[in-house]
Amino acid sequence: MADIATKERSRPKAAPSPWKQKRPKKPGTGVASLNGKWGYLFVAPFIAMFLIFGLFPVAYSTKLAFYKYDPLSLDQAWTWVGLANFKDILADETFWLSLGNTFEIWALSTFPQMILAIGFAAILRNRFLRGKTFWRTILLVPNITSVIAVAIIFGQLFGRDYGMINSIIGFFGFPHIDFIENSFASHVAVAVMITWRWVGYNSLIFLASMLAIPDDLYESASLDGAGAWKQFRYVTLPGLRNTITFVLIVGTIGGLQVYAEPLTLAGTNDGGSSHQLSTLTMYLFNESFINIRYGHGAAIGILITIIVLIISLINFVVTRRVASEDKK
Repeated sequence: MADIATKERSRPKAAPSPWKQKRPKKPGTGVASLNGKWGYLFVAPFIAMFLIFGLFPVAYSTKLAFYKYDPLSLDQAWTWVGLANFKDILADETFWLSLGNTFEIWALSTFPQMILAIGFAAILRNRFLRGKTFWRTILLVPNITSVIAVAIIFGQLFGRDYGMINSIIGFFGFPHIDFIENSFASHVAVAVMITWRWVGYNSLIFLASMLAIPDDLYESASLDGAGAWKQFRYVTLPGLRNTITFVLIVGTIGGLQVYAEPLTLAGTNDGGSSHQLSTLTMYLFNESFINIRYGHGAAIGILITIIVLIISLINFVVTRRVASEDKK
């Protein structure tokens, strides 16, 4: 039996049948390749929407900024003017007035809004607070409210003769304030609308960032004798640096696009009798669709983009410098 087993082992194994061998797969076939094709199919709607409603309008408006466009002209609908549109805009006093109004409204709304948002987020982070989900939902309600509805309600609140704000002011013996004709007062009214609408949304953003800060840092600070204020100053605020940068950039972009609130409060596209409520977007609308200067409107859009890039760059440099000083 041992000899038979030895002979069986010494026999050479037969070559496998060519019909049973696995054939190599052609390139471009298989499950991975099929998943890749399905991935392109699923991404295609976004790419199409981006090209049609994102990239094409940007390229078209950039071209339009260097031309005088007359859609009613059959012979010369496009006339090259170079930088003439930009020169006309920069020489217009209404542009600089609108720019000043926009930045004043942005400053009056962004910084108080950020302070309130951080404060609300700190309250919602408190572990002893009851009904956290309810309060978070309540904070988000203003953000989903229609802009027109918010502007109409606040327009009634800031009414000159019968508004609730002026009624309270008059109760204490102070004269009524015209929140439409008075330049600074009108900017405060618009800033209050924007703050009321967006403070809850930013509060939830800051809350998410606060929840990402490790509890060990707070425990270490507490063991070192730091109270609630010092923990907030030396632990929470440094942990919110990137979030503050994000909120500032998004607030800058949104602040330069304010349109519905001042339009509803002023009641006219030109921003009032002395353009006291005119913003950059209102000025862009007037130049494009009221004065029928499409090239001027495109040039204003490019200038707004440049302003946003400059502010974002300044914010980035300041944030990097503060971060480097903290590391030292």
